Amino acid sequence: MHAAYVFRVEARFETAPGVSVTPETVETVVEVTADPPGEGEWLFFRDVLWRGEVGDERHARDLAESWLSVPADRVSFSELKLDQEYREALEAEIASNPEPFDGDSPRDVLHRHLGSSIRTVDS
Repeated sequence: MHAAYVFRVEARFETAPGVSVTPETVETVVEVTADPPGEGEWLFFRDVLWRGEVGDERHARDLAESWLSVPADRVSFSELKLDQEYREALEAEIASNPEPFDGDSPRDVLHRHLGSSIRTVDS
């Protein structure tokens, strides 16, 4: 069972006096492993994403900076890449604990937060 949130991040290099870099910014793809449903930060999708976009740009930049240890100028969400086993476990966890989601169905919850940005891959 595996899943990862995929983001595009524009990062900026800050240099010491007398040092220069070219380019000063780079765009990279960042994959963040998703916690198993019901464990740790499994509600990351609910807390960070809305309709397939980052819900709070400043918060997303702070997260990216903590992942990369460099300043982040822009962050955009690309997709939740998951295998079928993770998807089934995620939907089951949402169904068994509907309170944080106003009692909505797993399908509605995932669509509301991730839009169409879910990609199921082979394990």
